[in-house]
Amino acid sequence: MDQSFTVGALRVLSLAERLARESGAASVEPLHVLWGLVLDESRAAEILAGQGITFEMLRAEAPLPAPRTEMDDPEATGDIDGATSSIARSESLRDVLYAARNLAGDAGRQAEIGTEYLLYGLAEVDTELTPLLRKYQLQPQALAPQAAALSGQVSEPIDVDFSIAWKDRTEDQHTDTLRILDAAANRAREGLRVVEDYVRFALDDAHLSSLAKHCRHDLTAALAPLASADLLAARDTPHDVGTNVRTHAETQRASPLDVLKANLKRAQEAGRTLEEFGKVVSAELGEAIGQLRYRLYTLEKAILLTEANRQRFEGLNLYLLVTEEQCPHGSGPVIRKALANGVGIIQVREKSMPDRSLLAHARRVREWTKEVGALCIINDRPDIAVLADADGVHVGQEELSVRDARRIVGPDRLVGVSTHTIAQARQAVLDGADYLGVGPVFPSGTKKFAEFAGLDFVREVAAEITLPWFAIGGITPENIGQVKAAGASRVAVSGAIATSDDPGEVAAQLDAALR
Repeated sequence: MDQSFTVGALRVLSLAERLARESGAASVEPLHVLWGLVLDESRAAEILAGQGITFEMLRAEAPLPAPRTEMDDPEATGDIDGATSSIARSESLRDVLYAARNLAGDAGRQAEIGTEYLLYGLAEVDTELTPLLRKYQLQPQALAPQAAALSGQVSEPIDVDFSIAWKDRTEDQHTDTLRILDAAANRAREGLRVVEDYVRFALDDAHLSSLAKHCRHDLTAALAPLASADLLAARDTPHDVGTNVRTHAETQRASPLDVLKANLKRAQEAGRTLEEFGKVVSAELGEAIGQLRYRLYTLEKAILLTEANRQRFEGLNLYLLVTEEQCPHGSGPVIRKALANGVGIIQVREKSMPDRSLLAHARRVREWTKEVGALCIINDRPDIAVLADADGVHVGQEELSVRDARRIVGPDRLVGVSTHTIAQARQAVLDGADYLGVGPVFPSGTKKFAEFAGLDFVREVAAEITLPWFAIGGITPENIGQVKAAGASRVAVSGAIATSDDPGEVAAQLDAALR
């Protein structure tokens, strides 16, 4: 039971759940809440009736789809006070409840959200009900004071026996604002240039370099409404009291990575200053800088994850995907021989194995890999990866997103992603993937594809992305030279090793080719 709602609001939400269930809906929608407000004869029902929204009107203009309960009699819904339901609330309804909670919070009623606030939420959020509510003149700006009045909140300011006279903005204040903006703009540009130089020269990453450069150019574009002549005129470096203020930490940098981290923060902090003081100049400037600052957070994540994973995958160049039915003599001998001959990562790829058997198998593979310091990855099943204490999970384009997989496996386990186009590879980097699968390069005996990304895709990724990635799809000792020539330094294989009579020898050949 959600304690933030009044008893009446809880009764309406419970009724809405029942209406959704009985009308065969997949989730509770705003329409069900509107019906609940009217049927429960709530406070909000007074407002609705005053605007012409009644039970009869809803039957005519907003009927519930395919009801299984006769709605001609409002009492037919039965006793809903103790009703329970597992039916989920839709995303639009969650937005409605969020808007209701915000309005109640503004009125100082965080712990009590009444039906009048539910009605406000329905009017505030753009849903399928919006045209109907507008037709009956139910606007959020009008409902807010009505909700406050019904709930007993005072919306008018309290009379006091004093007044505060605010001065108009002076030219001195305007000059101060321009000085702040000028200094912050310089810090942001300088920080972004340092970041761009790091990803360009230390990471050799064209994708991240392009993102950093676009951030720097977009910052310049966002600041364009500020006249550069005014900024320069306001600048007063000789009298800037901060130029001689230094901390010991500012003078110490242990590595280029420390320089990168410091300047990412420098650019973000300068962005915050630009956003806040930019609002004094114009709301549009503040909004533009705010959006740019969020992009910097994503860029920071992508750069630092790329750097961290380059270190984590150092020396791990050969990746084996194993399916039990592929292995003539069982997967155990294949995995152990592969691990002894250069394979550094094993992926458990079982699509049809029952869950209990899969978990037991994953735990065995986890032990074998742990003995030799190799990584164990589970295909498509983050839950099994956690239960087996595997190193991570691998997902495809049609499986869980990186974000959803991360929520299950946590921040310390790896999340790999299969990619088939350069756009997918770029997006996976920004989504926070730890490594990429790049392919299919050649036709494979283990997975069917309508089209092959081929060696051209390998060349594209090699030219742009330094997050660890593995070329995959039909790679054998006979064609691995072509893959290396296209720019791959890591490969993932399956059938070439798993189906071989001597999996250790094939693994050794592939490992030697990569080294």
